[in-house]
Amino acid sequence: MNKIYDMIIIGGGPAGLSAAVYAKRAKIDVVVIEKAPIVGGQVLSTYEVDNYLGLPGINGFELGMKFKEHAEKLEVEFAEGDVLEVDFSGVEKCVRTSAGEYKAKTVILATGAAHRKLGVPGEEELAGMGVSYCATCDGAFFKGMTTVVVGGGDVAVEDAIFLARICDKVYLVHRRDSFRATKVLMDALGKYNNIELVLDSVVESIEGEDQVECINVKNVKTGEARQLKAQGIFVAVGMIPNTDAYKSALELDEVGYVVAGEDCVTSVPGVYAAGDVRTKELRQIITAVSDGACAVKMAERYLEVL
Repeated sequence: MNKIYDMIIIGGGPAGLSAAVYAKRAKIDVVVIEKAPIVGGQVLSTYEVDNYLGLPGINGFELGMKFKEHAEKLEVEFAEGDVLEVDFSGVEKCVRTSAGEYKAKTVILATGAAHRKLGVPGEEELAGMGVSYCATCDGAFFKGMTTVVVGGGDVAVEDAIFLARICDKVYLVHRRDSFRATKVLMDALGKYNNIELVLDSVVESIEGEDQVECINVKNVKTGEARQLKAQGIFVAVGMIPNTDAYKSALELDEVGYVVAGEDCVTSVPGVYAAGDVRTKELRQIITAVSDGACAVKMAERYLEVL
């Protein structure tokens, strides 16, 4: 493809679609590259979104479709394909995909991050039906119920504390006998009598018909099996940023996230990172949408002086 766009947006989730809307409104010639057949990102598989401003309780798929429709109304150009390789070394950035090569003066990476999964029976089948990867997103649906949190870092402990305030009981399952979480969080954890620690244990399977009913765990030291009756399980064992194709092109942190601040500016001039793919404290739909707008604003400034 010989055409040189003003902007390539890689990723069609909330960050990418927000950037596309802002780019079109700024009269920027833009194309959105998305590997999935349907744009919208992870929100499409979210059963219910209860914390997006103005749209409480909206179905995740419906919200994703609203984002997509908004972009389509502005006649955003979409291209489907897997990104295989990028070259950000020149003024013109090159993105090679399974469907062809694209060039542009600026690039916004909005490729997101995937929740690390347990990989146990029942996890995929009950996703959105009691299996969740975000306590702040879905915790309110389990008020007065029993839940399980899996993990040993800051996020897992924060999730357990958050859930303990609204749930009758919270099991915190960790494969070791000590936590990686900060001392201040561990001190806070000890103040809740309705949190039970299940240490040296791993989840073997998740059971339920149309909703999570119980979680089977095994003690890794004794081999003892135990069944935890619960209506929800929150998996907090880390995230995997979708940055494999950019490892040699951009500065990444030790985990693999693109190093970029609130201005979304990366280590390469003309390249920006928006949403879950960048280094940040809070990864939510609303912060991804905000990043998309900010990234376009910074790209506009770059294009003006190019």
